Amino acid sequence: MIGFIIFSIFLALIILSFLIISTKDLAHSVILFMGFGLGSTILYFLFSAPDVALTEAVIGAGLASVVLLVVLLQTKQKEIS
Repeated sequence: MIGFIIFSIFLALIILSFLIISTKDLAHSVILFMGFGLGSTILYFLFSAPDVALTEAVIGAGLASVVLLVVLLQTKQKEIS
């Protein structure tokens, strides 16, 4: 059962990576990037690496996503004005 879950998450990460690259809207790309970080975090936890999972959750899915969203909002505001 755990093998099926790991395989499903791997497949989802591959699909997410293609969607991140091919999406035209930057906001959707950032949201998909957050999902990719969450999937990576789950995989690290399932592979018994909680320290790496915690680091990925904080830096990869959390901090990097917030920075990307702030930059995206600032560039949209500059386009408007």
